[in-house]
Amino acid sequence: MLQLPDSWTWDFWIADTGDEYHLFFLFASKALHVPDRRHRRASIGHAVSTNLTDWTRLPDALVRGDAPAFDEVATWTGSTVRGDDGRWYLFYTGCNDVPTHTTQRIGVAVSDDLVTFTKVDDLVIEADPTWYEKSDSGVWFDEAWRDPWVYRGADEWHMLITARSNAGSARERGVIGHATSPDLLDWTVREPVSTPDGGFGQLEVPQVEFVDGQWMLLFSCLRSEIASRRHADAGTGGVWAATGESASGPFDIAGAVQLTDDSRYAGRIVRDRAGDWQFLAFRNLEDGVFVGMLADPVPFAALVAEARGAPVGVARSGG
Repeated sequence: MLQLPDSWTWDFWIADTGDEYHLFFLFASKALHVPDRRHRRASIGHAVSTNLTDWTRLPDALVRGDAPAFDEVATWTGSTVRGDDGRWYLFYTGCNDVPTHTTQRIGVAVSDDLVTFTKVDDLVIEADPTWYEKSDSGVWFDEAWRDPWVYRGADEWHMLITARSNAGSARERGVIGHATSPDLLDWTVREPVSTPDGGFGQLEVPQVEFVDGQWMLLFSCLRSEIASRRHADAGTGGVWAATGESASGPFDIAGAVQLTDDSRYAGRIVRDRAGDWQFLAFRNLEDGVFVGMLADPVPFAALVAEARGAPVGVARSGG
């Protein structure tokens, strides 16, 4: 596990070099005293491991920018990939208060050594109102355009994004946004790869992987952001898994199964050195108290089997 004595940690993602697992995580000082204040003080930390359990902290990856900047309030969740040019690209969410409170956009920083990252100042990806809800709509409490998950397709790069449709009831608008690029620098926003009728207000920290012959999307959602029609089944918030027809969807969000209760959040899967998928998440609410640390991995196959063997939405602890 990863536990910082003076900071909370929460959302995270992993870049696997083949020799080491590089963990990038959000953190904020416990001197804030109130855990909910952490979101507007978040920076991106960095740690490394060879076994997904024992982590050594490295220099921090990113901090917020100087005003005026799209990330002048905080740096939030993202993903890290190695480009065709051999450089590492860290995509992340930047927040500021223009035009409204906690407006979200996506940027990137690059590195030659996977330790020191430099922001690409002129690359900022914004939600396209053709398909997506913007921050000035007044429908939701913030603009959901964050948590980019980037992967290499056959001919181009793809980015999956926590987003909201510009139509529908408030807690049904959650969709997986989509953008494509030939080179990781020139991005075109596309229509969503899911439909806004799955019963979720937002699909946080998405990840897509090919698991046991099937494309699978992981996402998280809090109970307060789930449509009321799902409340009888979803006893709490937590982590869900949905199947897809390809890496870029479409995804069956309505048929998603709940993997954890709200004691675990922002779940990710990664292959261990034996080739087995392991599930990691941060410790969220335990006995109603925010914990804020990375939990040890648990076998993903067992978690999915348990979820599929129970009614959709039954809460699971995730280890």
